[in-house]
Amino acid sequence: MLPAVSAPHVAPVALLVLSNVFMTFAWYGHLKFKTSPLWIAVCASWAIAFIEYWFAVPANRIGHEVYSAAELKTMQEVITLVVFALFSVIYLKEALTLNHLVGFALIAAGAFFIFRGPLG
Repeated sequence: MLPAVSAPHVAPVALLVLSNVFMTFAWYGHLKFKTSPLWIAVCASWAIAFIEYWFAVPANRIGHEVYSAAELKTMQEVITLVVFALFSVIYLKEALTLNHLVGFALIAAGAFFIFRGPLG
């Protein structure tokens, strides 16, 4: 990795983005192949998820040097939503509605409080 990308603050974010791209395909990519047998979808998803772990585990191991577990989990959830929203629109051709955006905004508000630090 490049020195700037390998920094403990940045590397977890980059790795979690990669992790979530793979996991989103593992969980939802098969929806475009509904005529394939379910066992093939499960096996293909498992193989993709195995690759995902090679990004997620190092992201958390490296990230825990500078982030709490709660911060890492929150970061992962926000990244998951962004990746999923893009995947849903680009790959699945599904529209995002105002309800989705409001729900995502509420989750982002929760993330703000996790990273803000103690109240009061």
